[in-house]
Amino acid sequence: MSGLEGRAAGGALRISHVGKVYDPAGARVAALESVSLDIAAGEFSVVVGPSGCGKTTLLNIIAGFDSPTTGEIAMDGRTLAAPGRRPAPGADRMVVFQTGALFPWKTVLWNVTCGPVLHQRLSRAAADARARELLARVGLAGAEDQYPAELSGGMKRRVEIVRALMNDPKVLLLDEPFRALDALTKGVMQECLLELYDMTRRTVFFITHDLEEAIFLADRLVIMTTRPGRVKKVLDVGLPRPRDYRVLSSARYLALKEEAFEAIHEEALKAFEAGERELA
Repeated sequence: MSGLEGRAAGGALRISHVGKVYDPAGARVAALESVSLDIAAGEFSVVVGPSGCGKTTLLNIIAGFDSPTTGEIAMDGRTLAAPGRRPAPGADRMVVFQTGALFPWKTVLWNVTCGPVLHQRLSRAAADARARELLARVGLAGAEDQYPAELSGGMKRRVEIVRALMNDPKVLLLDEPFRALDALTKGVMQECLLELYDMTRRTVFFITHDLEEAIFLADRLVIMTTRPGRVKKVLDVGLPRPRDYRVLSSARYLALKEEAFEAIHEEALKAFEAGERELA
């Protein structure tokens, strides 16, 4: 057993009236407005919405890379972010980015063990053992001594997710991690992520533009409005776990897709019309 099995202790997020205003060149740009959301420990929450609705801004505030203009974010009752409060990134929240961030001159094994070893959370022997187990779980047994340039896009994504889990986080933050993958690889990666989620039950905050992906993965689907981003609708997905591709043809999945598409399409039209006005 890796020590990652079972439901995580903690990782509940409370997002309370969060707003974010950017001020480039003196022009106030509201990215988020009064966003409130409670995410239970171990919940897989997926956020969707039109481009520019503040999804990544919200993720960055949770991660500690940015601070809100108004409101507060807390985890397990401890404040993570508030106006005027210095952001505090931590190993309890790990991020998997769109573009990837593997060290190209280091091996797969070094990439996934460097964090816990350098921060003395695990010994080298314990880190190597855990890394090899998790890599095997995602189909990468034997890839430990390869370099990122030798891996496919899907393999790199798996390495990045394993690296995040190696730090034993309470919350896993994923910023459109499968966006650049082809459709077949994306489908395999989604099932791989669900297998890891079923194994670890860490809290997941996942953002995407892909509605089908969102419904397939989520416990709850959070639909954002166009800018400034607000929570428009929250849908309880209710599909049984563990899941595989067969749920994509279920009546529940198709009903959720129709309801969510209607809400998102309305916001996409608003975003399009706003863009047209700005260009006029």
